[in-house]
Amino acid sequence: MAPLPLPPPPPLLLPFLLLLFASPTLSSVTVTHLPGFSGALPFHLETGYVSVDGVNGVELFYYFLQSERDPKEDPLILWLTGGPGCSAFSGLVFEIGPLKFVTKRYDGSLPTLVYNHYSWTKVANIIFLDSPVGSGFSFSRQPKGYVVSEMSSSVQAYEFLRKWLVEHPQYLHNHLYIAGDSHGGKIVPVVTYKIAKGIEAGDSPLLNLKVRIYAGYLVGNPLTGELVDQTSQVPYAHGEGIISDELFEEIQANCNGEDYVNLDPLKMACRLALDKFHMLTSEFSPAYIFDPECPLVSPRRKHMFGDRSLEEKYSEIMLPPVVPDFKCRSYTYYLSYYWANDYKTREALHIKKGTVQEWVRCNFSMAYTYDVPSTVVYHLNLTTKGYRALVYNGDKDLLITFIGTQAWIRSLNYSIVDDWRSWHVDGQVAGYTRKYSNNLTFATVKDAGHTAPEYQPKSCFMMFDRWVSHKPL
Repeated sequence: MAPLPLPPPPPLLLPFLLLLFASPTLSSVTVTHLPGFSGALPFHLETGYVSVDGVNGVELFYYFLQSERDPKEDPLILWLTGGPGCSAFSGLVFEIGPLKFVTKRYDGSLPTLVYNHYSWTKVANIIFLDSPVGSGFSFSRQPKGYVVSEMSSSVQAYEFLRKWLVEHPQYLHNHLYIAGDSHGGKIVPVVTYKIAKGIEAGDSPLLNLKVRIYAGYLVGNPLTGELVDQTSQVPYAHGEGIISDELFEEIQANCNGEDYVNLDPLKMACRLALDKFHMLTSEFSPAYIFDPECPLVSPRRKHMFGDRSLEEKYSEIMLPPVVPDFKCRSYTYYLSYYWANDYKTREALHIKKGTVQEWVRCNFSMAYTYDVPSTVVYHLNLTTKGYRALVYNGDKDLLITFIGTQAWIRSLNYSIVDDWRSWHVDGQVAGYTRKYSNNLTFATVKDAGHTAPEYQPKSCFMMFDRWVSHKPL
């Protein structure tokens, strides 16, 4: 007697199975030790690659760290670092991950890493993704693969997550959040939107994002593409005492509503006023107005693609970054170049030979197109559907100010559920917050800069832990 045919899979499971059998095996390894860190790692680290463009051979590199509390129950976070072009390692070691560099002068030996006690991995599983391709250790086998945009890189990040979850089905039921800051904050709502649309279309294995009140996204000092990203810098600088009343009024009178970056050449009065503004604001770090002016330690490459995927010899840095003053915050960025480009590090991380000749913390030479004019419409779409959102700003950031963030949030016309109040850590004010309808929470982080966790790690950890646990800040 012939065996009875198996019943067809449920509709929501069918695309999951098709993706499972259609996708190539993903390369990943468990890393137990890292050069520069004493002893075995006190957390679970996995590194690997996921193919997101078979035509051009694009593979995105990632670091996955399990929650140190309860990996099965704690949420899953996909972290997208800004730039665009900054490595996910920057988010891991300078912002929210469990490692940080010991700040000491470089003497030719491998920089030292220690444990960060305020890592968000204490309460969440986190994937740090080198995206877009060309950042960190992500690579393309064909030059055309490096030509990306905000939209195409968002699609690739979405594809990455789908394939990664197929290979890690144990995390399909964890609450899912997409997160990032700076320019990553512009990509986050686009990726979240694509996930939501994929679920609605039934073509995604990200099933737990369907429980909207337990999923969503969070963005820090986020770029939106709106003019307010630029124009809010002037009132912020005025409020901080950086520019005079007269210059503030001059800019308001001559530049009101203008695009400060693509300014009409005929707007001479506005241009002259902005020249005065830029002269005054160039004397310190715009990312944190209390820091001195320091080099970014992110050298621009001489060629767009030529130095990204040629040689297998990578024990020496071919284009060393500028050495910052030791007092500069960017000195630890400088140390990261020597750590990440050491052959022992690459072997420990299992970096594919012949893919990235030289690692740079932020690759600013990518063929990258800004084709998402504004993300405000994505914020509106997601939050009105019920997805949770946390938007936070370091309050000493001149690049993306809390004034501008509040302006676009107000444009959503949401009612206020919990009005402006302080929130606290260790009995002291850590910032201010306001909660809106549609599960949108806004918060400032006191005395923090453009990447808030880098400046106030404990406050940001407490903020994240409370929010992701559905507790008041």
